[in-house]
Amino acid sequence: MTHKSLIPLFAILLSCLLSSAQGAKEKVTKKWTTEKVEFHKITGDSLELILEDYQRNMELDSLWRTHLVNQSYSKRMEMVIKDSLASNEVIKELPTELLKERLAALNAKTPFNIEYNESLESVIGYFLKREKEGTERLMGLSKFYFPMFEATLDKYDVPLEMKYLALVESALNPRAKSRVGATGLWQFMYSTGKMYDLDVSSYVDERMDPVASTEAAAQYLKRLYLMFNDWDLALAAYNSGPGNVSKAIRRSGGETNYWKLRRYLPRETAGYVPSFQAMLYMYEYAEEHGFKPERPKTTYYGTDTIRVKKMITLDQIAEVTQTEKEFIEFLNPSYKLGIVPFEEDKSYYIRLPYAKSGLFVANEDKIYGYAEEQLAKAEKTQSEPDKTEDKVNYYVKSGDFLGRIASKFDVRISQIKSWNNLRSNTLNIGQRLVIYSADTKAKTETSSSTDSKIYKVKSGDSLWIISRKYPNLSVEDLKSLNQLKGNTLKPGMTLKVSKG
Repeated sequence: MTHKSLIPLFAILLSCLLSSAQGAKEKVTKKWTTEKVEFHKITGDSLELILEDYQRNMELDSLWRTHLVNQSYSKRMEMVIKDSLASNEVIKELPTELLKERLAALNAKTPFNIEYNESLESVIGYFLKREKEGTERLMGLSKFYFPMFEATLDKYDVPLEMKYLALVESALNPRAKSRVGATGLWQFMYSTGKMYDLDVSSYVDERMDPVASTEAAAQYLKRLYLMFNDWDLALAAYNSGPGNVSKAIRRSGGETNYWKLRRYLPRETAGYVPSFQAMLYMYEYAEEHGFKPERPKTTYYGTDTIRVKKMITLDQIAEVTQTEKEFIEFLNPSYKLGIVPFEEDKSYYIRLPYAKSGLFVANEDKIYGYAEEQLAKAEKTQSEPDKTEDKVNYYVKSGDFLGRIASKFDVRISQIKSWNNLRSNTLNIGQRLVIYSADTKAKTETSSSTDSKIYKVKSGDSLWIISRKYPNLSVEDLKSLNQLKGNTLKPGMTLKVSKG
């Protein structure tokens, strides 16, 4: 996307980097507390479908779970593009003449200008020799997304081969984010995403929504093609921006062939089109090179969407549908905080496997009732002072700001804002603030300070509620730190909230 770095290029390595963790995965059995919600049962053939679908979901989830949670590939990607272009790999099982023949065949049947050159041969050789396993794993994941990609690209008369662009951009990781902020499967920058009505807010980032972002990518690619009348230049413009491509054309004296124009483009774009064409080649000749990707038993079209009627969390959805949380997150990556918001004048949707969507709809009143109860407890826990806390009236002085005041009383900024109904961080000299500050004894007993390494569970607490109290602490972090296999907590339990 416009003015991005090379970080997403060759992001396929993510799959390979994760392969070592595959054997260490452990399935978590979800337990549903029937005293909270009793479902209307779906009997007969429907129940068999639910069980079959659940098993399929778990098989799919087992293939891609580690892929979803690893975001630390960006630095390696920069090394890969440099290494692959400079490696001059020799493909022993693929003589240069045979490669030339195959590239000529691809050139004849695609709208791209695919011609043999040493850079392209080097990139293909690098991946066939060093990253074959990772490429094979990604080929399996692509079978989940590609049917949806192809339908959307066809809708806008964009070549179906453009589906391979998402491999280069993000390794099919919907939550991929580059160091310059490009986000999602198609790596949209904030400004470009806004051009195509991709909603970005505190709760939602539609750049990470597979359907919405694919729709936007298809529209943007079509627009770039209409600007340059060449799909290779459209690819280059997708990476570096149309302004840089136009500038390169002027500097080259009007040249419009990508390979002749390449040296006038930004350095990071030089490897972009070769990487795309390398992906296209490996997919088209996967069988010839011995790739045997595992095929998922469902695709993106094996899921359905439900419009939410009240705020609900992905944790709650996973629990009430008895589906692993990681799979729910996999299907709903655009909800940044794991919360699906609700607004009267705006629609938000959750995506579930078909059978699970039926289960959700059949029980939605009870599900929303449970969700409301849990969210109310969370809000009450965060905003109300503990009974052991003393009320203090503090008057803002010159030089004060919320961070300083929060530090002075050993509380959080969010608590001060909640106690005083503050919508911004702006303070006025002389302004009165109500602050609830626990005495030393109470702090020691409850270990509730955000600086504490131990937290004592209170009535009404959940892992989600506790994780919200501490910056950079997720539910999965809590479970890992405390070796928890489920989500059940009991008042009085002590939990580690820091690795220190």
